[in-house]
Amino acid sequence: MHKKQGFTLVEILVVVSIIGMLSSIVLVGLGTFRARGRDASRVADLRQVQNALELYYGKFGSYPLVTWEGLEGLLVEAEIGVAGISDDPLGGSNHYKYASNGQSYVLGAKLEDVNNQVLKNDVDGSGVEVFGIDCGSPTDDQYYCLRF
Repeated sequence: MHKKQGFTLVEILVVVSIIGMLSSIVLVGLGTFRARGRDASRVADLRQVQNALELYYGKFGSYPLVTWEGLEGLLVEAEIGVAGISDDPLGGSNHYKYASNGQSYVLGAKLEDVNNQVLKNDVDGSGVEVFGIDCGSPTDDQYYCLRF
């Protein structure tokens, strides 16, 4: 009698299903870390735009009176050393926000993690829009807004 070596189909299916369950558990756990990474990127992006706006103010004596969509072109054309500005890591309709009255401005981004520590130190509109930007309220705060 010859004894066949190898695994049966049932054994292979059991191993594949176990690996599938373990990988799904790991991927779900990594989702929160990926969201936190995107939030950190959003905060860093807004700080870089803040630096560019301060350079613009130093050259022209006022902040630009445009929306976020027009801000990049204006900063690049101002020849202050800005080659471009980043937009939200998820893209789509999750754009950053910018508004100004010429002497002050607000930058905003919607964060994924509502428990992010930076939300405790940002501008909350208390339900009122700041320069036309909804910065959330102290009780329902998912927007990270900086006012300068």
